[in-house]
Formats: sequence, structure tokens, C-alpha cells
Amino acid sequence: MKHIFLVEDDLEIAKNLALLLRSEGFTITHAATQKEAILMLAAQKYDLALLDISLPDGNGFAVCTDIKQTQNIPVIFLTASGDEGSVVTGLNIGADDYVTKPFRPRELIARIGTALRKNGHSPVVFEMGDLHVDPTSGVVKKDGQEVFLSALEYRLLLVFINNPKSIITRDRLLDELWDASGEFVTNNTLTVYIKRLREKIETDPGNPRYILTVRGTGYRIGASHVAE
Repeated sequence: MKHIFLVEDDLEIAKNLALLLRSEGFTITHAATQKEAILMLAAQKYDLALLDISLPDGNGFAVCTDIKQTQNIPVIFLTASGDEGSVVTGLNIGADDYVTKPFRPRELIARIGTALRKNGHSPVVFEMGDLHVDPTSGVVKKDGQEVFLSALEYRLLLVFINNPKSIITRDRLLDELWDASGEFVTNNTLTVYIKRLREKIETDPGNPRYILTVRGTGYRIGASHVAE
């Protein structure tokens, strides 16, 4: 039986959703706030998350980032009609799909089924030299020793390993990291996070092998670490 994590502050919507999902054979755990959601994620494993974007003490983006870092399960956002900006932000930080409120029950069930099927393949573990990244567990290791990254540092690393043959512009990185932890990411902040990430994953941060600067453009993964 698949376990769905529902984060929704409207208790009436949450109640009706829980009834619908249980009738389809799912187990449901519900959180009404960002704080509750983060605590529940630390205590329990789930198969899929349904996240409302607007929460009374934060937002669903921060919850999505935590999910992708700690469990890497499919995430479907529940969004208000016409809220294109929120949809784009959610997809950029790793959401798998979105459903517009008020949603049609059968459509939601179909989208949940699709997301679960897509996530059914064997997880990919990324190996780059002495660096090991397991997106399923969110664990990063260097020379066999775990490297502890902040949520934004981890998200930044995922952007690079998911685009191994691309030059990634600073503007794109800013878009990818926007609101990933409920904070505004500026150009200066991005520079700081690149520096911090290099300090944690590079043997010689001043002469990086993994995250290379493309002057005047952005960054890319070192060519010797890109699989053909």
C-alpha cells in the first residue's frame, strides 16, 4: 500500500482529499504547516507527496526541497488557478507535476499513478571521481566520507549533475534556486554558495575539477567527469 504525504492547510480540502485517496487504497499522512511537514519527513518515509504551495508558516517550496534532499520521492504541487509563476518555481526546484485547484478527482488519481510509475525505476547514483551522490538518500560522499551540504548547496549540486554536458548560466542557476528554501537568492549569494560548495567537494577549491567557471557565461561540470 503506497503512503502519500499530504501537506495542505485547508482542513476541509485535506479531509476530502484523504477520503478520496483512502478510497483508492492509499495510506495518508497529513500536515497542515511547513513546520509539521518537516518534522514528519524526519520521522517517516513516504512514496509520494502532495504539497499546497501556500502554508501559514512558510511555503510548499521549502518542503519540496527538504523532500528532494532527504527522500527524493515524487512531488505533486496543488496550485491556485492561473498561478503560473508558482508552477514554474515548483518545477524548477524538482517537483514532478502540478494540479490546479479546484482539481478533478480522477485526474488527480491518474497523475499520482503516473508519478509513482515514473519513480519505479532503479535510482541513479552519480559518481564523479572521488565524489559519490545518491539522490535517493540525499547522501553525498567524498573519498568515502559523508559531506554535509545545506539545502541550497545540495540543490546547486543536483543542478550540475543533472546537466552534465551543459554550460549553466548564472541566470539559470538563480531561477533554479529561487525560493528553494524560502529565501531570495541574489547574484552575490550565488557566488557565496558556489564557493562553499567547492570548498566541500573539491580537493583544491582554488583549482576546481568538478565545478568549472566558464568566464562571462556561467559554470559547467569538468569534462573528464562527464559520461559519454
